[in-house]
Amino acid sequence: MESVTGTRERIVNAGAELLRRNGYTGTGVKQIVEAANAPFGSLYHFFPGGKEQLGEEVIRTSGMMYLALFEIFFADEPDLIHGIEACFASAAETLKATDYADACPIATVALEVASTNEKLRIATADVFTAWIETGAEKLGKYGLGPESARRLTIALVNSLEGAFVLSRSLRNTEALEVAGASSVAFARTLLPDA
Repeated sequence: MESVTGTRERIVNAGAELLRRNGYTGTGVKQIVEAANAPFGSLYHFFPGGKEQLGEEVIRTSGMMYLALFEIFFADEPDLIHGIEACFASAAETLKATDYADACPIATVALEVASTNEKLRIATADVFTAWIETGAEKLGKYGLGPESARRLTIALVNSLEGAFVLSRSLRNTEALEVAGASSVAFARTLLPDA
């Protein structure tokens, strides 16, 4: 018999995939439990607050997973410029490989709920804040001062999220390619040796 943790984790993972692809309002509770292969009542067992509580958990969990990916891209690259290029190239490959369905679940939900659901707005704001603070700290190792590292991190998040919207809509990766090149150009202006 599967552990309780396994069922809860399947529900969160299914919720993350569906929110990333369909958004918060486009995803139903029934869809989530079916995708998780879980009994309908299990969602309310683990998330008595229903879809909103699950949505908050998905945002926070997915947000930290995406933060870990960011750190991985930069850890494997020899310098800041190569890290930025790898980040945007990987995003483009993911979109192509998923037929433009998989982008960032945080931005997808944030766009929908920022004016209508304070709990989910706060969750998305917390994730974006964590990305900015952690990104600025990590980018500082490339010789950027705190203000420059923060500005670059915000620019990277803005560029990625905006490019995801355009790329999904246009069904091509041109926006990610342009955003990546613009981010590299901006980074070069901030590097001490530039």
